[in-house]
Amino acid sequence: MRGVDGVLSRMSELRSQLGLAGTQVSTAATTQASGAKFAAALAGATGGAATPGVTGQSVVDAAKKYLGTKYVFGSTDPAKGLDCSALVQRAYKDLGVDLPRTSGEQAKVGTKVNGLANARPGDILAFDTPVDHVAIYLGNNKMIAAPKPGDHVKIQSVYETPTHIRRVVGTAPAEAAGATAAAAAIRPASLQNSGSLAGVPYGDMFVKAGAKYGVSPKLLAAVAKVESGYNPQAVSKAGAQGLMQLMPATARGLGVDNSFDPQQAINGAAKLLSSHLKEFKSLPLALAAYNAGGGNVHKYGGIPPFSETQAYVPKVQKALKALGG
Repeated sequence: MRGVDGVLSRMSELRSQLGLAGTQVSTAATTQASGAKFAAALAGATGGAATPGVTGQSVVDAAKKYLGTKYVFGSTDPAKGLDCSALVQRAYKDLGVDLPRTSGEQAKVGTKVNGLANARPGDILAFDTPVDHVAIYLGNNKMIAAPKPGDHVKIQSVYETPTHIRRVVGTAPAEAAGATAAAAAIRPASLQNSGSLAGVPYGDMFVKAGAKYGVSPKLLAAVAKVESGYNPQAVSKAGAQGLMQLMPATARGLGVDNSFDPQQAINGAAKLLSSHLKEFKSLPLALAAYNAGGGNVHKYGGIPPFSETQAYVPKVQKALKALGG
């Protein structure tokens, strides 16, 4: 069976296997979940990009937002750390594509790519026999991976020949409409979901500043919670001031005349976080830069090895999660 008839037959078969055939979907959430499940299965069967707007570059961009996340074997929670296969799984999951959990299973998904010379951004690189490590190819002999204990998610050269290369999504550039959807898809959930801040001190100010500077109000609230416990008069031993704990020199650079004024402090913090998010394209790195300075993040190629900063990033992420971000 060939051509359109063959594809339609295979689609029908997949729907039957996934329990989607003959069902009526009653809610938008169920439609999205079923669609994502079917899309992933179809991508694995055909090697194509079944998820609209998802390309290999989308996968690369999704993975980069975890740069600096520490390696923790067995962890799938970025707030605690990720191992190699968890990074790959999370990057694809953020785009609506479900992958198996282990590196060995991931080395079997999608379609086979013959040799690194034919690899494209977004492809999964697997290493060793049996497979014990995976990474996402970036192109130009570079990959992004969570390498080993004591290390963190980073970009590195492809240091040896992969034993398996698998392509899960297509690599054709998205059309204009699809590109917008893809760009939204790779943003951290905390930046997409402002939600309600009812009951949170200064909630309205977080919402207004977030809208002005393109930062999640919940992220701003989480930073304030960790920095000062929502205390606008707080002063640290190092001299940081106010609700968002801005250092005087930093505040002046942000145009904040009075760090003890909640509105000024929140606007200044929103401006600063927006800048860090655009620069580092990673929420953990942006938070590290807020705490330790962008220069230190560049210097150490990730979250700086300062005990305060190492503890600060997961604290804010935990607070953000508690707010539903």
